[in-house]
Amino acid sequence: MDLLADYLAGVRASGAVFCQSVAEPPWAVRFSDPAPLALGAMLRGESWIVGAGTAPVRVQERDVVLVRGLRPFTVADRPTTEPQVVIEGPDLCWATSDGPAAAGPDLVLGPRTYGFSADGSDLFVTAEYPLHGDVSERLLEALPEVAVIPREPEFAPLLDLLAVEIDSEEPGQQVILDRLLDLLLVRALRSWFAQPEAEPPPGYRALADPRIGRALRLMHQRPGHPWTVATLGAEAGMSRAVFARRFAELVGQPPLRYLTEWRMALAADMLRAPGATVASVARKVGYADGFAFSTAFKRVRDVPPSNLVRADG
Repeated sequence: MDLLADYLAGVRASGAVFCQSVAEPPWAVRFSDPAPLALGAMLRGESWIVGAGTAPVRVQERDVVLVRGLRPFTVADRPTTEPQVVIEGPDLCWATSDGPAAAGPDLVLGPRTYGFSADGSDLFVTAEYPLHGDVSERLLEALPEVAVIPREPEFAPLLDLLAVEIDSEEPGQQVILDRLLDLLLVRALRSWFAQPEAEPPPGYRALADPRIGRALRLMHQRPGHPWTVATLGAEAGMSRAVFARRFAELVGQPPLRYLTEWRMALAADMLRAPGATVASVARKVGYADGFAFSTAFKRVRDVPPSNLVRADG
């Protein structure tokens, strides 16, 4: 496992909401109730992302875009075009001229397809990605409100297949679309974090260092192990002092602080699971008893872990 795999391990798409908008300029589609992360691709033409807490952002043909947060946003042919269509969740789409009561049945052009013209010149595909929990939050915090990944040859096969499958209604169609979304999301995140202006999650770029990368992978693979700076340094083939200094330089924080914060992110998600107890979670993230774990958790998160345990657990 690596950091990106860990951040996404619990957030595979399941029943993801896909939508493609087909239109002839001028056009604008408003997403009034977005998920924590939306992924879009401009298959034909170009568009602008307006809103989402940032200045208008241009998306060119075959670009992929990630929109973070729960703020409503608009995709339009120009930044100044007023929304003509509002999409509110998976089952409600309406024209602004008619209002939501009309429910927009005439706007449905086909499976997962909305717009005014089935053969319009511009085609934008979007999918909402449900990300939940503290581990996923670490990933979301590393993204800007809007991240545009310029077209890359590696995206072409995925985008071509997506364009075909999103129009289909065959057995298992949703599973195919969900897995395509998983692939496209991971590829887009990897490309974005490789860009100089990106600020990936702590430790992400340090994976490229053979020794520090090994230590990071061990922390993620075995978070409950009683790691010390000395044992991590030994695994990395470095002295304790040299390892601690190099780790802090590459990751931005000391190794045990990084380990503690990662353990607490994992623990927060575990505590919300049905049947979880403070004691059982404590053992999984490397604490001998619930008291020591509770003390560490409150120090890092400012709330006791018992606050996260479900009442029906």
